[in-house]
Amino acid sequence: LVVFFAASPTAAMPAVSRDIRNTGWVRALRRVLPTLKILSVFLLLLCIATALVGNRDPYRNFSMTFFWVVFLLGFTYLTAFIGNFYAALNPWRVMTGALGRHAQGRVQYPTWLGDWPALALYLAFIWFELFGLGRPVPLGQMLLAYTTLNFVGVWLVGSRAWFTHCELFSVFLRLIALLSPLHYRRAESANPRGTLHWRAPFAGLAQERPDHISTVVFGLAMLSTTAFDGLRATQWWVHLFWSDPSGLVTALVGTHPMQAYAILRPWYIGWETCWLVASPFIYLAVYLACTALAKVLTRSTRPLHELALDFGYSLLPIALVYHLTHYSTLILTQGLKIISLASDPFGWGWDLFGTATLLRAPLLPGMGAVWHAQVGLILLGHIVSVVIAHRIALHVLPTRRQALLSQLPMLALMVLFTIVGLWIIAQPLTMERMR
Repeated sequence: LVVFFAASPTAAMPAVSRDIRNTGWVRALRRVLPTLKILSVFLLLLCIATALVGNRDPYRNFSMTFFWVVFLLGFTYLTAFIGNFYAALNPWRVMTGALGRHAQGRVQYPTWLGDWPALALYLAFIWFELFGLGRPVPLGQMLLAYTTLNFVGVWLVGSRAWFTHCELFSVFLRLIALLSPLHYRRAESANPRGTLHWRAPFAGLAQERPDHISTVVFGLAMLSTTAFDGLRATQWWVHLFWSDPSGLVTALVGTHPMQAYAILRPWYIGWETCWLVASPFIYLAVYLACTALAKVLTRSTRPLHELALDFGYSLLPIALVYHLTHYSTLILTQGLKIISLASDPFGWGWDLFGTATLLRAPLLPGMGAVWHAQVGLILLGHIVSVVIAHRIALHVLPTRRQALLSQLPMLALMVLFTIVGLWIIAQPLTMERMR
């Protein structure tokens, strides 16, 4: 169907629609933007304060729900619709703006480094999410340390380089925003007013292209770490280590792993950490193998590195739907509680806005509805990825036949990702997380 309906290079790159910077609602938004920036800084500081000195119960502490659910989940999904407004509201960027001329940096950011620093921070952040203590105080300490890191990074390499290549949320949400029908680019010295356009949904995936292989790996990490988080909750994964089917662990410690939990727990976390860090590079190896096969089938003279960059953004819809299927229900079960927590952010019995007793009970959707929604989202994301990849192929390869041939390995790759995603959500879960 894609080959039939998207068969010409003119269909490959949908044109960006009109500039909407001067519409009434955008001018109104521009007037409240300074207030929104102050609010973003206030919410960050409130998260740190409530985490460090607020109620120790994670479900009664404002920081846990606001950061992990409202910001990390809600704002991610909102970005897919409204574009990269985090670039304008980023509280760390607002705060480091106070450095003035010191925000110009001390050293020039090396081009070869690309987005590797953001990837390293992203993997460290996912490790904290998965293996952290899940309590408010560690979250507050992490946010305080990350705030300090942002000031040091801006002082060292400058604001533009740091928030383009190093700050993990900037890179993460910039990639999510490629799926949005709103294309926002923040003001810079060359364009002091910024740009804002309407465009076709998902058009940014075909219109833009990664500049560095590290950006491709970051996108693959968004996919692989979410899959890993789902996998590690399954009985199959937990039993893979603790049931010791190979007998290697038993031979090493002299007893069954479950009887040596105190000794093996750090080893289990280390084992999972190794798989977490390796996961994006395993996905990269499979992606490059499929890209290399596409190069052979098409007899293209285009270098493998360039082809890998060309198709790098085509997997982002899959990454987003994986994220949605694994985490979106938390918005209903925990995210709505932010309305009551806003009245009592420290858990000290306040009722600032009269909402302290509202929506405290979670909304629990039926498991059948959740399951079918997950399946539908995964399939939809993979279909979008197939369409985007074919449009990119029409643009970068000279003939329609070559574009079709190049997509056979990519289609196989996306079907493989579909199978993996559906297999994970079909597995029985376990509470034996062995954290």
